[in-house]
Amino acid sequence: MDYPLIFDTAMEIGYQLAMSGAETYRIEESINRIMAAYGAKAEVFAIPNSMTATITTPDGESITRLRRIGFHGNDMDTVELYSNLSRQICTEKPAPDVAAKLVQEAATRRRRYTLPMLLVGNVIASIGFCLFFGGTAVDTIVAAACGLVIGIINHLSAKLHINNFFATMVSTFAMALTAYLLGSTGTNADAAIVAAIMALVPGLLFINAIRDIIFGDINSGINRLVHVILIAVAIGLGAAVARSLSISLVGPQPEITAQNYGPIIQCVAAFIGCLGFCILFNIHGIGSLLCALGGTLSWGVYLIAASFTDPVVGYLFGTVFAAFYSEAMARIRHFPAITYLVISVFPLLPGAGIYYTTSFLSDNNMEAFLEKGTETIAIAGLMAIGILIVSTIFRGTSVWKQMRHK
Repeated sequence: MDYPLIFDTAMEIGYQLAMSGAETYRIEESINRIMAAYGAKAEVFAIPNSMTATITTPDGESITRLRRIGFHGNDMDTVELYSNLSRQICTEKPAPDVAAKLVQEAATRRRRYTLPMLLVGNVIASIGFCLFFGGTAVDTIVAAACGLVIGIINHLSAKLHINNFFATMVSTFAMALTAYLLGSTGTNADAAIVAAIMALVPGLLFINAIRDIIFGDINSGINRLVHVILIAVAIGLGAAVARSLSISLVGPQPEITAQNYGPIIQCVAAFIGCLGFCILFNIHGIGSLLCALGGTLSWGVYLIAASFTDPVVGYLFGTVFAAFYSEAMARIRHFPAITYLVISVFPLLPGAGIYYTTSFLSDNNMEAFLEKGTETIAIAGLMAIGILIVSTIFRGTSVWKQMRHK
């Protein structure tokens, strides 16, 4: 048995999963299960920026590999591809050279949207969430321009390997300044900015942080949570600087009240916005429609719950539904639950809260700043609890089934 070759193959699968935005436990379990299928015991330790693994072969030989992990993408199609490949290798147990060839062939089957399509995804997401947050048809034009700005800057930042914190701050500043300058003509700049900011909110990082903590990967979970906080700070700084500059250039923004659309329009807008994010997260085919449907239904559950209880508590019910929906679809379609979860919770993410919190701070309105900031933190906390509850239930059920099988 060529253990070094099969070990390198397993590490490559783990590396591709990590670079595509997979959870820590998925990375570690994929390597562990592949090596166990070939009779070797593996010890894997993965954190967001590296992974280390050591295997012990049946004859007592130890082999260690270390891989550095760079900037994480949001490539759900690749997560599905390599997760399925990992299961295939564990089931079929091909010869090591055949398994290595399967991994090489998988790289040629990876599907990616082109740059123009990614820009279209930014525009669609911004238009959908602009309506979702009460913007008018005219406001969606400004939102589309903001989404386009973010898409272009994000592409250039990735090409130039610019630090994620700085890239997010620059994207937010350029997008918000565009909205403020165009908003001086009478459009609702706030609705356009909040809609475009959703593309910068680290939803996948937040979800992976919670799931890492649930599965006992505390170091990875805390690492990701710190990253989430830093990105939120970058968004706040970029928006605050743009707001201050726009006031000096064109004066204060006109006070425009957001439209109060009914539940049907909100759900339709959420579906459109989620479709845009399916493109940005590289989700293809029928899966994109199912993910967008999950976002629509989750928001519908929130609206129903908010009509019976406190609106903030409604986010808990919406998130619980999104998590159940994701786990159910993962088992029905045999794809990772994270693909469905990251899109299903997007309408619930407190992107608006981040923006308005920083806006109140830049206006020196400390009372409103504390109130909105506390509400935003509460929403994020309730969403984390919702994901925690459902993931724990399904994880416990899976472990119980394994114990009964043994």
